[in-house]
Parts: sequence; C-alpha cells; structure tokens
Amino acid sequence: MKAALVAIAAAGLTASALPALAAPSANVVGTAAGSADHTTLVAAVKAAELVDTLSGKGPFTVFAPTNAAFAKLPVGTVDSLLKPENKTQLQSVLTYHVVPGKLMAKDVLAAITAGGGKAVVTTVQGGKLTASVMGNKVMLTDAKGRTSHVTATDLDTTNGVIHVVDTVLLP
Repeated sequence: MKAALVAIAAAGLTASALPALAAPSANVVGTAAGSADHTTLVAAVKAAELVDTLSGKGPFTVFAPTNAAFAKLPVGTVDSLLKPENKTQLQSVLTYHVVPGKLMAKDVLAAITAGGGKAVVTTVQGGKLTASVMGNKVMLTDAKGRTSHVTATDLDTTNGVIHVVDTVLLP
C-alpha cells in the first residue's frame, strides 16, 4: 500500500511549471522573479521586505502560489495586503509558505508515507501545514482547513527549493 501511495504521488510530483536547470543559478527570489506565473508573489515579497531574507543562505522550501492562486482570494485582499500598513500581516502570510530546510518532493512523500498518509511541517511563520496525497498530487492543508495542491516540484535554487501551489495558504 505504501509503495503504491508513493508511486501514485510521484507521478504527480514532477517539475513541470518551470524548466529544470542543470545547476541552479538563482536563489528562491530570483527563480520566482523569472517566472511569469509568480509576478504577484514577487511583488508581495518586495512589499513585505522579505527579499533579503529569502535571498539569504537558507536553505528554504517555498510553496509558491501562482498569480492564479492569488486571484482566488476575495476581491481586494491582495491590494489590501500590499499596503504598507499591512506589512506584518503580509509577512505572516508569505512566511507561512516557507519551511526551513530543503525538502525535495521525495522527502515530502517519504514523510507522508512515514506518517501514515499525513506529514505536518512547521513553517517559518510558526504555523503548521499538513501534507497528504489526494489523487496523484500532494495536497497541503492550512490552519484554516483550506487546501492547496502542489502542481510542480523540485525547482532547485541556490538556497533551497520551490514547489508551486495553486491556492494561497493562510495561517
């Protein structure tokens, strides 16, 4: 059963959103900045003044929401979060998408298998995310019960790894 779970999940965990690089040439911020699907995320990282932090040594595992993921939020949410007076709240949301260390897809799947179908990780923000497998994709569940699916994995960077997600997670 565990082998089947890993095989099914592995089928959905491939680096497909961005081209794989032989050797990473940019950090997590630079890699995200090079993606047309992550312009909202990059703007939010800049507004939250997290560029230097996420460009640091790391390593980091970043679950990076796409522009479409941010568009799923209620109308006005992104604009509100980007305001200077909401910087602390924006930082909280963004760091909720970051886990210390470098967790490749195989590491996440191994943790899910070892946990009997679920793995809980602690984010840089201090909150918890629960990873599980749904169909052939890894699903993350946030503290509010919202779910996000990992749509691309193992985007290697000089200071960590990016996994692309289809929904913004909330602490």
